[in-house]
Amino acid sequence: MTNIPETGRTPRVQIRLVVIQILVLSLLGTLGGRLWYLQIREGAQYQKEASGNHVQQVVQPAVRGSILDARGVPLADNEARLVVSASRTDLLKQKDDGKAVLTKLAGVLGMSAQEVMQKVRLCDAKTPQPCWNGSPYQPIPITDEATPKQALEIRERSEDFPGITAEPEAVRSYPGPGKSNTAQVLGYLSPVTDEEVQQAKDTASPYLRSDMVGRSGLERQYDQALRGKAGVTRYEVDNLGRVIGKAKADAAEPGSNLVTSIDARVQRVAEYELDKAMKAARQQYDKITGENYKADSGAVVVMEAKTGRVVAMASAPTYDPNVWVGGISAKDYKALTGKNSDYPLLNRAIQGQSAPGSTFKVVSTAAAVQAGYDFNGNYPCTSSYSVGGQVFKNFEGENFGPISLGRALEVSCDTVFYGLADSEWKKDGGINPKAGQPKDWFFKTAHQFGLGKKTGIDLPNEVKGRVPDRQWKLDYWKANKDAWCKTGKKDGSYVEKIYYENCLEGNKMREGDEINYSIGQGDTLLTPIQEAVIYGAISNGGTMYTPTIGKAIVSPDGKHVTEIKPQSHGKLPITKATRDMMDQALAGVATRGTAAWKFSGWPQDKIPLHAKTGTAEVYGKQTTSWLATYTKDYSVIMTISQAGTGSGASGEAVRNIYSAMYGVQADGSIDNKKALLPTPEKSLPKIQPDGTINAPKIPGDPAKDQEKVATEVAQQGGTANPDDQTAATTPSPTNNSNTRRRPRGRRGRRKTA
Repeated sequence: MTNIPETGRTPRVQIRLVVIQILVLSLLGTLGGRLWYLQIREGAQYQKEASGNHVQQVVQPAVRGSILDARGVPLADNEARLVVSASRTDLLKQKDDGKAVLTKLAGVLGMSAQEVMQKVRLCDAKTPQPCWNGSPYQPIPITDEATPKQALEIRERSEDFPGITAEPEAVRSYPGPGKSNTAQVLGYLSPVTDEEVQQAKDTASPYLRSDMVGRSGLERQYDQALRGKAGVTRYEVDNLGRVIGKAKADAAEPGSNLVTSIDARVQRVAEYELDKAMKAARQQYDKITGENYKADSGAVVVMEAKTGRVVAMASAPTYDPNVWVGGISAKDYKALTGKNSDYPLLNRAIQGQSAPGSTFKVVSTAAAVQAGYDFNGNYPCTSSYSVGGQVFKNFEGENFGPISLGRALEVSCDTVFYGLADSEWKKDGGINPKAGQPKDWFFKTAHQFGLGKKTGIDLPNEVKGRVPDRQWKLDYWKANKDAWCKTGKKDGSYVEKIYYENCLEGNKMREGDEINYSIGQGDTLLTPIQEAVIYGAISNGGTMYTPTIGKAIVSPDGKHVTEIKPQSHGKLPITKATRDMMDQALAGVATRGTAAWKFSGWPQDKIPLHAKTGTAEVYGKQTTSWLATYTKDYSVIMTISQAGTGSGASGEAVRNIYSAMYGVQADGSIDNKKALLPTPEKSLPKIQPDGTINAPKIPGDPAKDQEKVATEVAQQGGTANPDDQTAATTPSPTNNSNTRRRPRGRRGRRKTA
């Protein structure tokens, strides 16, 4: 046998073993380095995070601050209610996602199973109300109106209702003192969304997922002050969820109280009179359209003339703000937002804009004086004014002959302002202005009056109205030219003809445009709050105040009071002499002018009242009623859409508001004991050492007593007007119209919103 020598492992095998050894050593080194990094270098941080995974927090909601009227009466408050809530997280752990539990719960609460399930579903773009738009990790309220019996049944049978709680909680409420409403001013609350939580995370006022936040009105404007700070208690728990200790506890801090300038008694009267005026208008026949007036919406503003503080603000149609408490139902949500709702969530005092009609003539008067026309000069008040074959008629063809600007305000003579505006239009170069900037006094003055921009009132979503000057016309033409050119027809319908003309020269300031503008028509848009500022400024001597509703923010303990002081944002562009003459003319409107028939018997010698009526045409709709008034203390503005003339639809209501505030009786005497607010409230309500505020009670309904006085005034026959179109509810050939239907401008008038 031949012996073969042992050669050992081949070189290739040895190389493989070395490579494997290197890989193993590298992996061990990597793991060791990572272990050192986690255990030593970053150990403290990861230990902290791991500890956090065993900490659960319990949130105690802060008590939201109250919103009070000027005397301390709660307009928005909190009350203890039995709230039944569902934990969506616990429900989803169940086999059927909690459907059986929710169905059983519906039976106990007397609700339908569908209604309860809708309450706990999450809102998204495809899910209609009702749904939950708050955090899915916080308890979702099913009802805040549970009875003690229902709550007890749920708690005693907790094993049958996993994920369901029934606890007493502080719930927002809107008590409506004295039957006042104040819905659009107050606003409402709803749960904070995850997006809002993230956006506010690094701000000075971050949200917790359990927070309720203001969505409109004062609730939104002053949300940060009202909300307070929720209490959070953090518990250490083991892996089984058992509490093993308390980590940290932050006590809840209640929100501050907001004292407003609103007087709940005056607010109630304003709401009542607006509603009554709208109902009365719907009973009157409109000869122009051949049907009764629709009176579909309206607004009232009562404002202190010398401070800009709002005493009352009513908007119609309105709603009960309590419908949002505890989650809104599908029926209520549709009633507030559906296409047939007429949108009661809108605050028409700051968001309703329309052509102001003749109430705008105070601006045109100031413009004329600035342009060099003598206030006491003689200007022809003819029955009509002709321009390029187009006839612009005066109100019912009236002819007062040569009159001053003051008298033109009293009798609301349109043709005086037609002539002045036309003259200025021609001086500026007509449809093709001369080289250089035209003076445009009528438009410049409107901007100086603060129009075309927001007043700055402390409410969200105010609109700015519109001054249709040359820049606006150019911008509007650029935005709409293509659509006008596509739709317009030279020989088409009236609207198609307007579009055709606008396509060709919609960027031009046409003669008819400036004539219409001078009497508050055409494309001009104002809001009631803007008019309140203007007429308040005329009252106080010319200072335009930024309107405010918030008067002071009071800390929960009452020790810190932050007053919200009146702020001026400019002066009217008129001299003292012009203001005084204008003031005298507006007093004449109430005593011998267009509003005299509604203010007959008013104690003018004791409480001088000034007014300007307006009847605005809106293309495709019935006329809008405007009445702007003031005394030395207040400005009161009322407007009602599709209701007829300024004095006819709004005169009696405005008079009744003043009568309530000053205590004016049916015979013209003044009873100070019955006066609700003869002078503006200057002081704040008394705050107790513990932070509580003593508020007077409002007995009954303040509007009831005023209704008696108003009825007596009407029975005396002091408000009869032979030319009033509201005197009959059916067509009558002897019933003269008080509504102006003027011919269109040379190029026609566009629809005004």
